[in-house]
Amino acid sequence: MAGVTDKPFRQLCKELGAGLLVSEMITSNPALFDSRKTQQRLDHSDEAAPIVVQIAGVDPSMMADAARFNVDHGADIIDINMGCPAKKVCKVMAGSALMKNEKLVTQILEAVVDAVNVPVTLKIRTGWDQAHRNAPAIARIAENSGIQALAVHGRTRDCGFKGEAEHNTVRLIKSLISIPVIANGDIKTPQDAKRVLEQSHADALMIGRAAQGNPWIFREIVHYLETGKLLAAPTTKEINEVLSRHLQSLYDFYGDYAGVRIARKHIGWYCRNRNDSKAFLALANQASSCKDQLRVVNEYFQYQAAEDLAA
Repeated sequence: MAGVTDKPFRQLCKELGAGLLVSEMITSNPALFDSRKTQQRLDHSDEAAPIVVQIAGVDPSMMADAARFNVDHGADIIDINMGCPAKKVCKVMAGSALMKNEKLVTQILEAVVDAVNVPVTLKIRTGWDQAHRNAPAIARIAENSGIQALAVHGRTRDCGFKGEAEHNTVRLIKSLISIPVIANGDIKTPQDAKRVLEQSHADALMIGRAAQGNPWIFREIVHYLETGKLLAAPTTKEINEVLSRHLQSLYDFYGDYAGVRIARKHIGWYCRNRNDSKAFLALANQASSCKDQLRVVNEYFQYQAAEDLAA
């Protein structure tokens, strides 16, 4: 299972072996439904089912309306975000800030489950901070409210993404409830995946940041879990081909102006561990057109491929 992603990346990850994919977070505020950003996130054309849409907010009735709205626009599963640690989300008491208020959590979950006839899932953290690690209590509320699967990131909101994720909380939760439990956090390699499954007893894994620039991680994990052997890393040629296809889909979906700018972070992720990437990334970030940016990318990887053959 892959965490929140934009449409072009969801499509690419599906092609490369990912299982269930979750959309970018969509606000429950109806005043923003017509914004360009939300409309792009509501575009599920050509996406493989099941389509999972994640919603966020603090008002039970608005969350219920948002769930209905997204089901009407193609969602097969509604995922509720109570795990986002971002300040802009938490300052309005959404995301992981909701874990502070178990009564409100209950109201939101019951309202959303009652509002739609599709499965509803939930994403949480282990708690607000180390002194308030109430994920087990939230897990019981979730099961009693009709939530059909629970994803747990192994950090508190206060941790953000610092330190190491722990999965003993997931193991405890798994022993307390009967719905599927999904472990998330610091699953960066196939070996990590095996270790986390063994430690947590989780039913599945959620991959988020580790897939950025590495959409091959899904097939690598599946292969390792099935065979105990590591797949060979993708070749420079394959990385070039996949990145080029990814960039073209970004340009097509977002348009020339936004596409070039959104592509910059993706190019950086694909190349973060490659040799001689600093000067190349500067050129890619300076490119003002899709054509120029794609040319710079292809020239860099062609040079890298030649270097590989000469080695």
